[in-house]
Amino acid sequence: MKTVKKSVNKKIIIVAVLVAVLAALLVGAILIGAPEKGSLSEELNDAVLHEEKQFSLFGLIYVNPALISAYIVTAVLLIFAACVRIFAIPRFKEVPGKFQMLIEQAVGFFDNMAKTSSPEKNGFLGCYIFAAGCYIFVGTLFELLGVQMTAAGGVSVSMPAPLSDINAAIAMGFLSYFVILGGGIISNGVRGLGRALKEFSLPISMSFRLFGALLSGLLVTELVYYAIYLSIGVPVIVGVLFTLLHAIIQTYVLTMLTATYFGEVTEPPKPKAEKRVKKVKKAA
Repeated sequence: MKTVKKSVNKKIIIVAVLVAVLAALLVGAILIGAPEKGSLSEELNDAVLHEEKQFSLFGLIYVNPALISAYIVTAVLLIFAACVRIFAIPRFKEVPGKFQMLIEQAVGFFDNMAKTSSPEKNGFLGCYIFAAGCYIFVGTLFELLGVQMTAAGGVSVSMPAPLSDINAAIAMGFLSYFVILGGGIISNGVRGLGRALKEFSLPISMSFRLFGALLSGLLVTELVYYAIYLSIGVPVIVGVLFTLLHAIIQTYVLTMLTATYFGEVTEPPKPKAEKRVKKVKKAA
């Protein structure tokens, strides 16, 4: 009975704390009031076009903040990979620790995806989808850090996810398509080229899927912050949830699509005998 009472009391305390937090958020939002008119449209417009908050790249040209984010994420991934290769991998053991198990699970996941989708040619495919998946996942989570940098106009900017820029999303989509196209040509020559060219809309769909999904998280957070009287704490929760979901979903979707289409274009042609047997079975 005592344990039951303790569990009930804990639940009551948790509910009371949640109610108190929600009440505090509501009171704070009412006291603060609505944001200034025009701020929402300006923020949404700049989030998509990046016309105002730009950075000077070595004093040569002005670039979108997403490009600076891409440089930072790429540098972090390369340094992390070098450190793992030099310091961690030589110390791996037969009985893996937590870090070794995490690395092996990540590599094994993408390696199995490549082998399942393309049994014949999967060496380079596994490396590419692992690299692309890490870049999308880490690049999307980079937005959660809220890294602040000063733009060219002296305005402080929270660095966005690299793929929230349409140019970065298009580059990732076309790079994946070129990997598929190259795999088809190397494996099946003209036949593979024809198979890949049939999916001419693939890079466009990949690009806009990435861009739309990652940008939607930012826009929803801005809407919650500017348009609803819940601007204390709630945007943080909404932003974290959307960012995590997009990081996981978009990483899986792009790598799965790339692996699937790569397997189709690299599939060797079936012998004529097998085709005849299938035709006979269909006729029977």
